[in-house]
Amino acid sequence: MKINLSLLLELSKRDFLERYSGSIFGMWWSFIWPLVNILIYTLIFSKVMSAKIPGLPSTYSYGLYLASGIIPWMAFSNTVSRSANIFIEKKHIITKIPIQLPIFPISVAISESITFLIGFSILILFLIILNIKPTVYSLLVPFTYIFQQLLAISLGLIFAILNVFIRDIRELVNIFLQIWFWFTPIVYTVDILPNSIKNLVEINPIYAFIQVYQKAFIIKEEINFKVLIIYSIISVIFAALSYILYKKLSKDIKDFL
Repeated sequence: MKINLSLLLELSKRDFLERYSGSIFGMWWSFIWPLVNILIYTLIFSKVMSAKIPGLPSTYSYGLYLASGIIPWMAFSNTVSRSANIFIEKKHIITKIPIQLPIFPISVAISESITFLIGFSILILFLIILNIKPTVYSLLVPFTYIFQQLLAISLGLIFAILNVFIRDIRELVNIFLQIWFWFTPIVYTVDILPNSIKNLVEINPIYAFIQVYQKAFIIKEEINFKVLIIYSIISVIFAALSYILYKKLSKDIKDFL
């Protein structure tokens, strides 16, 4: 599949900027929101509610643990949920000019990645201020993020295709992501779960990726490389399957739009 790189970058740029168009602070909101959220996690949960991660000395450990999971989760879930309706939103473009439709979920993923980079940079700044040093696993973060977003793009493309024919898909995806969030150890740790549930968590694809952020910066435990490698491969398989589905239904998509 040939992607028009200049068009992809332009769509990504517009997607990122348009969400703040008309506001006084503009794109500065992309810095303000993650800063406010991290302050809430660290001050409210850690200081006011006295929530802590067992074995971690920092008073702010729970808030930082929460942020380390939520920031990558938001990049993933926003890519999936926003992509699910992207063909409907871009109907005016798709029906007028010939264009490779996967470019739209990819542009959403790039836009969400900018937000991720801003939010995670602020988190790292907090870690530096609090003198919390990352482990060698932090080197895995770029690769982890790539495979995480590859899975998000693939799911987003599949849902976007299905949503053209069944308009309830978008709402079902939002429900699905809400359940998936609570099934993923982000607001809680794996240690508090019964052994029977722990085994189920290991078959959760997004946890395979989220654990890297948590263990590289906050918990500092051994990463489960087995599930990370398995779901990285599965991400590639889903990418192939989503593209095959697109190729088979591309003509019908434009007709139904």
